[in-house]
Amino acid sequence: MSKFNIVAATGCPTGIAHTYMAQEALEQAAKEAGLQIKVETHGQIGVENALTAEEIKNADAVIVAADKDVHAERFEGKKVIDVSVSRGIKDASALIQQAVDGKGHLMVASNRNKESGTQEFDNEESEKTNVGRLIYKHLMNGVSHMLPFVVSGGVLVAVSFLWGIYSADPANAQYNEFAATLKEIGGLAMGLMVPILSAYIAQSIAQRPGLVVGFVGGLVASNGGTGFLGGIISGFIAGYVIVILSKMLKGLPKALDGLKAIFLYPVLGVFITGLLMVGLSQPMETINIAMMDFLASFQDSNPVILGLIVGCMSAFDMGGPINKAAYVTGTALLAQGNSYFMAGVSAACIAPPLITGFSVLFFGKYYGKEERNSGFVNFILGSTHITEGAIPFAAKDPLRVIPTLMMGSSIAAILTYLFKVQVPAPHGGFLVLPVVTNGLLWVIAILTGSIIGGFALGMIRKHSAGVLEK
Repeated sequence: MSKFNIVAATGCPTGIAHTYMAQEALEQAAKEAGLQIKVETHGQIGVENALTAEEIKNADAVIVAADKDVHAERFEGKKVIDVSVSRGIKDASALIQQAVDGKGHLMVASNRNKESGTQEFDNEESEKTNVGRLIYKHLMNGVSHMLPFVVSGGVLVAVSFLWGIYSADPANAQYNEFAATLKEIGGLAMGLMVPILSAYIAQSIAQRPGLVVGFVGGLVASNGGTGFLGGIISGFIAGYVIVILSKMLKGLPKALDGLKAIFLYPVLGVFITGLLMVGLSQPMETINIAMMDFLASFQDSNPVILGLIVGCMSAFDMGGPINKAAYVTGTALLAQGNSYFMAGVSAACIAPPLITGFSVLFFGKYYGKEERNSGFVNFILGSTHITEGAIPFAAKDPLRVIPTLMMGSSIAAILTYLFKVQVPAPHGGFLVLPVVTNGLLWVIAILTGSIIGGFALGMIRKHSAGVLEK
């Protein structure tokens, strides 16, 4: 049994915390079971601990714990256990046992031409995978590649405001040439948000041939004013247009594989996708504007309800799909010039790890040494907008911990909206305080929600300890 060999790949949309937490959980579970494992991570800095072709060939089982494309086609002919990255964190031991028991579906990769990079697609894997999870996986592959553009662009634009809100306007007394340059560079990065989102959704569906088609489709969506919703739709259209084309052109002689990759797929794919997106631009633009206006009006008319919704979404799964829905909406509104909504999202994302930190600080004797250490580290993680630090606490007692985190995050978000805070950067936590409007009030809002949540969480823990003692 000790010679049983497992290889794994992990990846989360942001590539910051979940990716490595799943890696650590799988490695620990394998070690406890006396098994060998190598885990490849697909983080924001790229692929680390990469699996070699020889290691994959010699593996007895494969675990893919990812919410993004990790090139699973490499595992052709292997039994693959394909789950979300959160399952990799929470159920690592069960996944290792499933691998030993030979569970998972047989990976049937499409026929690929190694020279051209083209791929003939089939639906065998898709039919064995939950459709909702498959859509989410494609979407999050786009989001994970989009985020660095949004963050880098948003921070540079935010920094340019240090010279004044009109520092990039040559006609204004606040004009500063360096600030204007920063804003221009940041604006260019932010402008790539929709094309990159679209391109990597398509790439997740159709591999390399989908990339260029998705990018062009995203440009059409962006220029048509359809926003990130148009980018999502163009990405899926582009990906599945290539899938359909690959099936239609499957009968062509193999000698024409190179022609398909370099000519037929891009030309036909861009033509069809572009035409469809031009036709959809007007209705999509109307929907996009209506959604943005609705959120903006809701933000002004009832900040308490909006803060409650944003707080609950952000803390419910801490980096999962519901959290990402709030975050992506915030970044989309930020690109539209609305920095109020993002302020509440950021506050709600910062609060959960701080809540665990304050709980450990106030009620340390009811926590173990490892939990205390994690709680104190969470002060750093929370301050830099890494919500996932709270996951280990939530995983141990989800029915009581998660609602408490949602309460604290909601308080932080509600106060942020009531204080009219503006956060022009989509990430960074307290590091972006110099460019936050009403920054002191923002810190007060977050600390208020975190301290209340931390005290409530500590009381819950104290009660649990009292029950156990009896």
